[in-house]
Amino acid sequence: MTDASPLARLIRDLITDDGPIGLDRYMALALGHPAYGYYHTRDPLGRSGDFITAPEISQMFGEMIGLWLAETWRLLGEPAHVILVELGPGRGTLMVDALRAARVRPDFRAAIDLHLVETSPVLRARQAETLAEVGIAARWHDTLATVPAGPVLVVANEFFDALPVRHYQKTERGWHERLVGLDGNQGLRFGLAPEPEPRIALTGPNGSVLEVAADGLRVAHSLATRIATSGGAALILDYGHTASGFGETLQAVSRHGFADPLQRPGEVDLTAHVDFAALGRAMRAAGAVVSGPRPQGEFLLALGLEARAHQLAAAKPSAGDDVKAAFTRLTAIDSKDGPGMGHLFKVIAASQPGLQALPGFVDSVLA
Repeated sequence: MTDASPLARLIRDLITDDGPIGLDRYMALALGHPAYGYYHTRDPLGRSGDFITAPEISQMFGEMIGLWLAETWRLLGEPAHVILVELGPGRGTLMVDALRAARVRPDFRAAIDLHLVETSPVLRARQAETLAEVGIAARWHDTLATVPAGPVLVVANEFFDALPVRHYQKTERGWHERLVGLDGNQGLRFGLAPEPEPRIALTGPNGSVLEVAADGLRVAHSLATRIATSGGAALILDYGHTASGFGETLQAVSRHGFADPLQRPGEVDLTAHVDFAALGRAMRAAGAVVSGPRPQGEFLLALGLEARAHQLAAAKPSAGDDVKAAFTRLTAIDSKDGPGMGHLFKVIAASQPGLQALPGFVDSVLA
């Protein structure tokens, strides 16, 4: 076997005993195995890690989210108690910046009951350390299901892209699930299930790939069901596309570069682009009102990112170039490596029926 990591051996033994496994199960093991999973064994963020998320680029990102939360709380009728939830909080950077910005609404901060959905013990420790400065106690959960009942405000930044997906490839006989099996050297390789999946009736050219994010759609539907019945709103930010279609987007990242998704399982990040059209359909089906999706750049500018950048640069001229670079990175449509974050990343929201237009989805700047 070419890769002798503990998790690779475990997956090899699993396949040897039970046969090839679906991509969704492979991703779940690679990312979430309690002993060897990627997110359970490391802090992957930052320049010394494998990737950088928007909250790590600039405090401005989290501050805009904080303003969004405070204004949405106002639209909800300023409830005296609101459950604030972040799904996959990373290092806690976004939440700290958001809560700092939310100081402009002291009644909102006083109403917050903070809950974080995080399965990684490593990242939970980092989040606790980061959040110690804000003076709001947090409670942690493995899933949204254990968060207490009541009106919620939910933030999910780069959460849905890490949920497992399945792939199906079209042949003359139908859609065959793409599986992870073994090659002649006992290394991991992709192959197709021998029989087609009878439940898929789509038409498409032979060789095309259908990517199905069933786990993500279940989470979105559950979240929207809660919002529709108990009140609140959710804000989802991630990279992806706004129209459903064929094509595979699975990627592995290590040390800020692309890697082979079947090499070193548990040691590289695995993600897939979010299908925002499908996400919106799932949330509407649950009874929530859906806003967006909208490109991240437009969303942040509508919240007042440009004014905040000018403010930060004026307060500390020596940091002006860094502020400008961060502003450009968060809002750019294009970059030297392809689509910029401002276009590649999208924003979608779900809210309770009857709520007014949510901030960031209309072109008005929050003061």
